[in-house]
Amino acid sequence: MNKKHKIALFYYSQTGQALAIAEKVCEPLVRLGCEVVCKEIVPETPYPFPWTAQDFFQVFPESRLGIACRLKPIDLSNVRDAGLVIIAGQSWYLSWSVPLHSFFLSDEIRVYLKGRNIVVINGCRNMWVMTQRRTREYIREAGGNYVGFISLQDKAANLVSVITIIRWLFYNRKEATRLLPAAGVSVADVEHSTVFGQAIGDALEQNRFACLQEELVKAGATTFLPAVYFIEKNGYRLWGRWAKFILKKGLHGDPKRNPWLRFFCIYLFFVLYIISPFGMLFFYLTYPFRKASLKKAEYENCCNLK
Repeated sequence: MNKKHKIALFYYSQTGQALAIAEKVCEPLVRLGCEVVCKEIVPETPYPFPWTAQDFFQVFPESRLGIACRLKPIDLSNVRDAGLVIIAGQSWYLSWSVPLHSFFLSDEIRVYLKGRNIVVINGCRNMWVMTQRRTREYIREAGGNYVGFISLQDKAANLVSVITIIRWLFYNRKEATRLLPAAGVSVADVEHSTVFGQAIGDALEQNRFACLQEELVKAGATTFLPAVYFIEKNGYRLWGRWAKFILKKGLHGDPKRNPWLRFFCIYLFFVLYIISPFGMLFFYLTYPFRKASLKKAEYENCCNLK
């Protein structure tokens, strides 16, 4: 592969997970002779890590509804000639993190993405479908060519991963314990990400991106879990109502909305540990009637990015 292939990698990564995945994806591309130029997405006011519970729930309405924060300017002068754009980040509250929303909503970035081939990487807990749908909208609106989506997730059981992600985000304790697995995307899955880079490299060499997503899916770029999708789809709708209600009480940081955010927190854990088991029972009892629509949803969100 000729050095003329330049790739612009834009990323936001608090914990380093999204960047680690993106770097593994890019390893085969660098070996093939590509020049990868990294551009960090940096909020003017950084989000904390580890989080406090108050700060974490404070970003809920803006993340779910896609309300931008201010970003530090990104110098695009040395990536104007990039033939491929890779964007890496993470989901918050069943949607993109606020910095990723802000990136996609930037007028300068929208102009930059127009006409470019774009691959998106999401390192998340386990719910990524609604984020992928929002990504499709953003790239379509910018006039870009959405050619690839990679979503790596925590493969622990849903309610177990809630506990491990809280340990990680609030206390920076990612490691496994005697009773709990390590939080986040596994080391093995991060290492496996090089296969996605090989598929992207083949598409670059042949200048054929039409089948890239199909190749990425074959390599394990997405995992569609019907039961988790059922929870996510319903949660996305309900959380949207909550987010709009809380936003009416005040903008980010306004003390007037704090009592409602605390109430949302209580509601969230009640739904997760009390209501969702009954929801899962209902899902499995009605699964035969949902099978066709779930297969369609899997295709639309894993394979068809148009």
